[in-house]
Amino acid sequence: MYLNKSIAVVVPAYNEERLIEKTLVSIPAFVDQIIVIDDASTDQTLDIVKRLMVNDDRITLIEHPTNQGVGGAIISGYKKSIEMNMDVTAVMAGDAQMDPGDLVSIIEPVCREQVEYAKGNRLFAGEAWKMIPKVRYIGNAFLSLLTKVASGYWHIADSQCGYTAISINALRRIPLDDIHKRYGTPNDLLIKLNIEHIKVRDVQVKPIYNMGEESGIRIWKDGPFIALLLLRGFFKRLTNKYIIKDFHPLVFFYFLGLTLAPTGTLLGCYLLILRIKGVGIAVTSALFASFLFISGLQSLFFAMWFDMEYNKDLK
Repeated sequence: MYLNKSIAVVVPAYNEERLIEKTLVSIPAFVDQIIVIDDASTDQTLDIVKRLMVNDDRITLIEHPTNQGVGGAIISGYKKSIEMNMDVTAVMAGDAQMDPGDLVSIIEPVCREQVEYAKGNRLFAGEAWKMIPKVRYIGNAFLSLLTKVASGYWHIADSQCGYTAISINALRRIPLDDIHKRYGTPNDLLIKLNIEHIKVRDVQVKPIYNMGEESGIRIWKDGPFIALLLLRGFFKRLTNKYIIKDFHPLVFFYFLGLTLAPTGTLLGCYLLILRIKGVGIAVTSALFASFLFISGLQSLFFAMWFDMEYNKDLK
């Protein structure tokens, strides 16, 4: 218990035989339930967890017969936590990359009912640039920017951080079975939380690397897929939140921006190619392309500003 709230920690694990024991034994004593999801590991992860269960009755083991991805493991843990009626559910990866000392900071705003979802932000730390591998840092920053636009949580960064805590109320409100189950889960979850108008907060956590962990995500391979997932989620959020649930004119500004800006860009490129080929270009044509592009940008900026204002109370 913490602040009179029951606490569960979900630990997704896939082939974590080197670090799963370190992770589980480091979880603080105030945690009431530890829900480990073995995602069809092919190493000794399952045996290690079963051995630890003998001396720690907080551990509940869920075995996936087939690999469902980190998102699928987390969703299974969430469902079990709801079944156990846990007030607050945190997520800690099985690779010891999440400092157990930060767990109190993660769960506290949820336990105090200040927000219903809190997530770690490793970028707050000044040494993050030195500690996080550069490719991952840059890729994370880019995906965080896209996630701000797609999710509507403009105050949130480090969207790929999986160190999180969520209230049972929020878990019951979001469609768990519709959440994307592989890489991109934290991004998709934020979109669904925003559709339900749920308060979210960033919490500073310490980045931990070089513990022997192996990241499954590949920025160049998985990054474009996550970007596409965010694009679909963005349109789904606009439709559900600003058309179906409550109409807002920002949808018109987004429509104009996403129509005019690309049109102006394509027309400008076409005119530039003609110019390079020596074809004469009318001044009015160039002005028209510029007008479309600038008007599109202005519409996008207005739409983003409206979105920020509408969601400013979700901190």
